[in-house]
Amino acid sequence: MRARTIIGAFAVLSLCGVIASARAEETKIRVGAIDAVLTTPPDVERPPVALLIAGSGSTDHDGNGPQIKPATLKKLSEQLVARKIATLRYDKRGAGGWKPEFGRPEDFRFKDYVDDAAALVNYLRSSGKFSQVILVGHSEGGLVAILTARRVPVDRLALLVTAARRQGDLLKAQLERKQIPPDVLQPIVKAIDAIMTGQIVDPPPLGLAIAPSMQPGIASAFTEDPIDPLKLIERPTLIIGGGRDRQVARLDFVALSAASPLAKTLWLPDMNHVLVDVTDEDDDLAAYNQPERALDTVLIDSVANFILANAR
Repeated sequence: MRARTIIGAFAVLSLCGVIASARAEETKIRVGAIDAVLTTPPDVERPPVALLIAGSGSTDHDGNGPQIKPATLKKLSEQLVARKIATLRYDKRGAGGWKPEFGRPEDFRFKDYVDDAAALVNYLRSSGKFSQVILVGHSEGGLVAILTARRVPVDRLALLVTAARRQGDLLKAQLERKQIPPDVLQPIVKAIDAIMTGQIVDPPPLGLAIAPSMQPGIASAFTEDPIDPLKLIERPTLIIGGGRDRQVARLDFVALSAASPLAKTLWLPDMNHVLVDVTDEDDDLAAYNQPERALDTVLIDSVANFILANAR
């Protein structure tokens, strides 16, 4: 009976979130070449606003990519708005196709992601409509958030399942866990190491489909280290990791926490990389294409409480 009561309570909270979001004001905006969606809660004067920064790939403002569609950012936005927090979420470069305004794809560098996030922070600041600007970075978006917080003033920083390692090193670790045959894995690892040192690998090995013209841009992402810039951030910080995350390990959570010793930290043992609770590997894989699946409730409450703490 008690379990049914708890489940029923969660269902009511979820329904309340949907109703509140339905009344929220949603506005499509463009800042430079970036298309974004600003969602504000009803009847709140100057709410705090969270800039939601998506993970790797050509991810759109809902948190969906070409192959996976978990709607992570859309669901997070709905729940934050239901708790009287505005959100701004945006299409990353490449989502829905590469725009001419972004220049040539082969000229992309990782700092361009930071430029985009910084421009959105400046837009939110200059609007005068919000009491605070908070960066919430998911996965690779956490790295973008860290670098953005070093570039422009923000009030708070939340890192959700964010790696503490350079992305090239993280990719090698992920590949090693896949039990790829050594004769296939070793050339890939060697190529990643070469790309990280600025070399062009032509042709790339089987299993690493990175065209030579795109490798300098990939290298700029592979070599960004989150730890040193995180150590310099003095703003309140929240770090959340998941025990069923197969992409980012607990050692990343520990290393980020050590780099930001005053940060609030939260480890959710059943949460995976797209921020939902799963039971096993099959359930984890399925969750990447289940946009209707609810986010971890403790995560939502923790992020919301962190944003609202000492809100002006």
